[in-house]
Amino acid sequence: MHAAVSAALILSLALGTAAPATPDTPVQPKTAMRLTSTAFADGQPIPKKFSYENAGISPALAWSDAPAGTKSFALVCDDPDAPSGDWVHWVIYAIPATVSALPEHVAAIEKLPNGARQGVNDFGRVGYGGPCPPPGKPHRYFFRLYALDADPVLKTSPRKSDLLQAIRGHILAEAQLIGTYQRNR
Repeated sequence: MHAAVSAALILSLALGTAAPATPDTPVQPKTAMRLTSTAFADGQPIPKKFSYENAGISPALAWSDAPAGTKSFALVCDDPDAPSGDWVHWVIYAIPATVSALPEHVAAIEKLPNGARQGVNDFGRVGYGGPCPPPGKPHRYFFRLYALDADPVLKTSPRKSDLLQAIRGHILAEAQLIGTYQRNR
């Protein structure tokens, strides 16, 4: 009997009919969620007007192919190449599931008209803070969008670590867009 159960389990795993993923395992959508910007292409330079040293406004972002069951979105932008380690440029969450884009120049306020909320970046401000690397080699800026099966509940003015803790076990899909920025002087 034991051998028959083991053989059945091995066969079900081989055929992909084993038990579904646990609630903490992200569900893989049939089509991968995509994140794009009209300001820059993936892997390309971010225009200066979106930098901290210039206007410092947020770039327009759009996404598609969110998985079924998405209740909200969250987005984090950070620079892993910063001299002090990962530098967070933007934390925005509770973006309604009906929203599929953020316009250029999202207001630097905690609660947006559509219900989305913004956290604190590593400049110590609410909202987006543009690229500001030291002169030298280009830095990479990772925009990561998360499709969630719930609205995260967070304290006022959360940071990236607070958001990531709140969404653990609720991520249905993730999309990424990387931009670069370099200061010459």
